[in-house]
Amino acid sequence: MNDSIFIFLVFIFLIGLCFGSFANVCIYRLPKSKQTLTGRSYCPKCKKKIKWFDNIPVLSYFLLNGKCRSCKKKISSQYLIVELITGLGFLLIFLNYHNHLASILLSILLLMYVMIFFIDLKHFIIPDSLNFGIIILAFAKNFLPNLNLVFTQNMIHSVIGGIAGYLSIWIIIYLYKAFKKIEGMGLGDAKLMAGIGLLFGWQSIPFVLFVAAVLGLLLVMPSLVEKKKTLKSEIPFGPYIITAGLIYFLFGNIFLIHHGEFSFFITIFLSVIFFILSIKKNDLFINFLAIFF
Repeated sequence: MNDSIFIFLVFIFLIGLCFGSFANVCIYRLPKSKQTLTGRSYCPKCKKKIKWFDNIPVLSYFLLNGKCRSCKKKISSQYLIVELITGLGFLLIFLNYHNHLASILLSILLLMYVMIFFIDLKHFIIPDSLNFGIIILAFAKNFLPNLNLVFTQNMIHSVIGGIAGYLSIWIIIYLYKAFKKIEGMGLGDAKLMAGIGLLFGWQSIPFVLFVAAVLGLLLVMPSLVEKKKTLKSEIPFGPYIITAGLIYFLFGNIFLIHHGEFSFFITIFLSVIFFILSIKKNDLFINFLAIFF
């Protein structure tokens, strides 16, 4: 690796860290309906404005020993994690994808999905501004030259995927509310799935839903068994959808070749079985499965 390439990659990593810092601002401010492009950063604990030398991505966190200079309260490790994810993410994207349009598109999507991941994880909401931003990007990519990505650039497949993604969650919400008289999921998840469908096409929907449900089940079941949570507890589904989408992005082609036709029928079959059982029985495990399948 020559010096110019090394310097370029370091530059990309630093740019990623800076965008990660901006993502942290959005993660904090968007749920509170505050401006994200104006206004100085401030400590969420003491509300004191943060000086520029205390706001350097990653470096300032370690120099301050993870504490606010003014109030000495602990700074959430989320700030460090988000910055490192975006920094390393940008670096990996530019190392592996040499099509500049593809790299830029993936970097923007990474940034938006990271914001959604952490906002939903903490606040149990997905801002429309982020969901619609992804939907617009996912639709617009159909007009770009061939990106050589797992994304579909067939307009018909993309639109059908968007509709299928939205309906896959909307139908669950409608039926679950009709039979159980409670909200199983939010429309933010439906819009998030619409973006996934627009990006990958309808073939991705069964896989993403299935993997997201399994991930949610595996990570939440211990809390349910220990009775730290109940089925009435809010459980963010967005992070699981995003993780499943990432898995599909990395391994989707392999999955489609070997399991594509079979997966759709398996997912539909499981959905129907669990939903019927959830209506007839008041079982903790069955009800949880019904929400996610």
